[in-house]
Amino acid sequence: MAAGKNLSLFKDKPVKVLLAKPGIDGHDRGMFVLAKAFRDAGMDVLYAGLLPTPEEVVDTAINEDVDVIALSLLNGAHLVVFKKVADLMKKRGIDDIAIVGGGTIPDADKPKLEKLGITGNYGPGTPLKTIIEHIIMRAEEARSRKLGIA
Repeated sequence: MAAGKNLSLFKDKPVKVLLAKPGIDGHDRGMFVLAKAFRDAGMDVLYAGLLPTPEEVVDTAINEDVDVIALSLLNGAHLVVFKKVADLMKKRGIDDIAIVGGGTIPDADKPKLEKLGITGNYGPGTPLKTIIEHIIMRAEEARSRKLGIA
C-alpha cells in the first residue's frame, strides 16, 4: 500500500508512533529530531526514554495502542536488540503494530532485519521526508490489520 493511499484509516486518529532506543545507547539527539519531524507531520509521538528494555518497549507499544514502533541504535547491537523486540511481539501474538528501524546499520544487516519484519533501517543523513513516508506506509499496514481489512 503506497503511503497516503488509504488516509481514511487516519481520519479520526493520527498515526501513533513510539520512539525507542532499547539496549545500551544513550545517543538520543536524533530521536528528538525525529520526534519533532513526526509531530510536525501530524503524528502522535511517544518517546520511551533512554535505555528501555525490549520488554518495556513492547509493553508500552501495546498499552499505548501505537501503530508503529520506531527503534534506533547506534551501538551495533541492532541484530540482537531489534530481534528481541520483534520476537517478543511475535510471542505475544501482536501483528498489528509495525516495527521500523534506524541508526548505524550496515547494509549487510538490513536484509536480516527486513526478514524479521523490521523495515526502513535508515541511517544518518536520510531525508526526514523519506522516513515520514515510510512510517505512514507502515502505519497504514498496521491499522489495516487492526481493522481486519488487510
